[in-house]
Amino acid sequence: MVKRKGFASFIGVLAVLLILSGAAGAIWQVKLRTAQLAEQEKEPGVESSAYTLAKGDYSNLTYDNIHVDRPVYDRYTLKQRLEKGLPTMLPALPRYTAEKVAYLTFDDGPDDVNTPAVLDVLKAKGVHATFYVLGCMVEKNPAVLKRIFAEGHAIGNHSYDHDYDILYKDKDSFVAEMEQTDDIIMQTIGVRPFIIRAPGGTVGMFAADYYEKLNLLGYVEHDWNILTEDATAKKPSAEQQICYIDRRAAGHHKDNMALILMHCNGGKEETVRALPGIIDNLRAKGYRFGVVTPITPQPW
Repeated sequence: MVKRKGFASFIGVLAVLLILSGAAGAIWQVKLRTAQLAEQEKEPGVESSAYTLAKGDYSNLTYDNIHVDRPVYDRYTLKQRLEKGLPTMLPALPRYTAEKVAYLTFDDGPDDVNTPAVLDVLKAKGVHATFYVLGCMVEKNPAVLKRIFAEGHAIGNHSYDHDYDILYKDKDSFVAEMEQTDDIIMQTIGVRPFIIRAPGGTVGMFAADYYEKLNLLGYVEHDWNILTEDATAKKPSAEQQICYIDRRAAGHHKDNMALILMHCNGGKEETVRALPGIIDNLRAKGYRFGVVTPITPQPW
């Protein structure tokens, strides 16, 4: 009788242990599954207060979450978005027109002489600008692109090498070169831009179907409404460039914006010399400075 009671007690303890073990195992399985789901939901990219990094579903790309002086980037390439079934077309966003904003933009870099000199001026003046970069120049000067990114400036895509014959063959050739340059930028700084600028501007270069294609892929193209003419045959001096901007930025502009085209590649030393005066004149006219984003108005 004593043996039976002892055996029954043993069986009872064993049953309790099995129940507890099963419960612990179930809890462990839940925790493991939760961790796996969290890992699956975790998106690539480094979050920062210096820029807005788009979520996979673009849910954080709202007008209130995009700021005039903070760049906007994507954590995925177009190829990755398509592979994951994520959206590519950006949500409809109002344009920012609440105040006078000057957007300083620099094309054709980064080089290793004039682009760093431009960055030095911008840093001294406490101004952020937008750099539309060439893929081939990023390959040559990745450290300069990293500096542009680290110092809070916006980075845009300006094609691989400015070769019009290849770039403007058709819309698919244009997009292929944008993607090529996106990949180079992503490999260098870990994000890719939404903003692009067509070499030479869109007028006379784009057919109507280019715009539809770019819109579906989430690219936002901006030309300009003011320029220093530093890439023309005139080769204006620093003083002339300052005068051009002083005159052209006066008065009222569409949507309260001055979108200014300059260059920061080789041979643009006069642009570097002009930049402090350009910034001072724009400030005197009541402009604040912003970077180009999906809410920047179109200049035309």
